[in-house]
Amino acid sequence: MSTAPVFKIIPTTQKYDWGKIGLASTVAQYASASEIPGFSLDETAPYAELWVGTHPSSPSRLLTVETPSLASHLAGHPELLGSSILSRFASEGSNEGNLPFLFKVLSIQKALSIQTHPDKATAEKLHKEKPNVYKDANHKPEMAIALTPFEAMCGFLPLPRIAAFLQSTPELSALVPSAIVDRFLGISNSSSPAGPEEKAALKDVFASIMTADEALFKEQLSKLILRYENGGVQENEVPVKELVLRLNSQFPGDIGAFCAFVLNFVQMQPGEAIFLAAGEPHAYVSGDILECMATSDNVIRAGLTPKLRDVPNLVSGLTYQAAEVTKHFVKPSAFHDSSPHTRIYNPPIPEFAVLVVTLEGSGTETHSAIDGPSLGIVTEGGGNVKWNDGGSALGLARGDVFFIGAGTEVQFQSEGGLGVARAFVDVDLKSSS
Repeated sequence: MSTAPVFKIIPTTQKYDWGKIGLASTVAQYASASEIPGFSLDETAPYAELWVGTHPSSPSRLLTVETPSLASHLAGHPELLGSSILSRFASEGSNEGNLPFLFKVLSIQKALSIQTHPDKATAEKLHKEKPNVYKDANHKPEMAIALTPFEAMCGFLPLPRIAAFLQSTPELSALVPSAIVDRFLGISNSSSPAGPEEKAALKDVFASIMTADEALFKEQLSKLILRYENGGVQENEVPVKELVLRLNSQFPGDIGAFCAFVLNFVQMQPGEAIFLAAGEPHAYVSGDILECMATSDNVIRAGLTPKLRDVPNLVSGLTYQAAEVTKHFVKPSAFHDSSPHTRIYNPPIPEFAVLVVTLEGSGTETHSAIDGPSLGIVTEGGGNVKWNDGGSALGLARGDVFFIGAGTEVQFQSEGGLGVARAFVDVDLKSSS
């Protein structure tokens, strides 16, 4: 039984405490503009996430009543996934209609938790031990593309900068035993790539901070905040002062504020992107982003959150790779010569890449067939997408979400401007990248 290779789907929205309120949230804007069935805007509610995909925690649906979920539709029409994807990701359940990636929009008013995501082996272990907390057995490498100005903490600072904070910030060094501080300072100026000794020293410092006695770290954080509020800021603390004050205002007395001294802080503009592999600590701080990840909902948290904290598993699961924040950047590149208005963000993992189409005014953009499934989000403007050599078309407006089946050439047509983000997987592309 044949089915259309391009069709609209219904995403889900999530209200979390850290989301932007009402129509200040891009998530709420998209949900309102696209008239998601059953969506009713609450101007006082925080709209945090829009999910597009097949993850069972919040699966997308088709517009028709007869097919309740995207996963069940794809299971009945495996040709939409493509044979190479079915073969490559069979272990992740793609042969049951599940996509190997999950696409989201996040709107962040308040910092997300200090967190990491497990690798596959750890995810399998945690899911077996605590299935009510870690709800699947997959890893979750992820990429964030800024839609608005965006701030995040991601990855460990270079060791010399952490060492400088341990020397200049007594409230921080008070959380770490002096022998651990001395050992770290002794190796932190090495110009060679961090080896096992450097990683072990960093782990000792970070573990000491995150497991510090509550009475101790709250006392030291109070001293730090009072010092900053009274203008007592060391020169190297200037870049993190406002972040520390902001995190403490959002989560008073939380150990997560001290992570500003050990993690990179990045401020990004629309179109810039970062990638976080499994085992890399991070916390999104503010802004609106597109987020694409392997299809998982596993998060290990340790600070800046009212949710369950799992400090032992976070500390033990990190890679402890310290580097400048540029290590995490994903630079977009041209997609195809035949698609001059499309950029590709291609992180170093097999599950996904993201295309961003930008058409100014009226115009068209053709994407030749991709050997895998795609999920599209209309980020700006409107127009349509055509296939079958233009014989079939689907109207597109801001906030619309749609699916494109494997092996389908499409043409986007703008009506006064059109922006589309298209997450996809293509085995051949990933094999050559």
